[in-house]
Amino acid sequence: MLVAFSVAPSGGPSDSVHDAVAAAVRVVRESGLPNHTDSMFTTIEGDWDEVFAVVKAATDAVGAFGSRVSLVLKADIRPGYSGELTAKLDRLEAAMDESGGAHPTPRPAAGA
Repeated sequence: MLVAFSVAPSGGPSDSVHDAVAAAVRVVRESGLPNHTDSMFTTIEGDWDEVFAVVKAATDAVGAFGSRVSLVLKADIRPGYSGELTAKLDRLEAAMDESGGAHPTPRPAAGA
């Protein structure tokens, strides 16, 4: 299963959430589960119990930074499959190549 989640504190002493998010990502990375973090979500892969144990621990870590925690989850539950964290993207890129589609747009140069 893949779970993409975003967790953030509120009701804390600061409007900045980067320290809280860093604490959550640290929990995920220390879990040993395959994972990927981008600007909006962290995605982890594993079985139901191990993935949700990590989500809970990451949520608990963020809870130290405020009186409330916001948690957003999206799950892809596909029994019998593993390695989907990268395999789904590989299949997409292969389909794009077959159909003559463009590859990801490069980032604009600094100052552009």
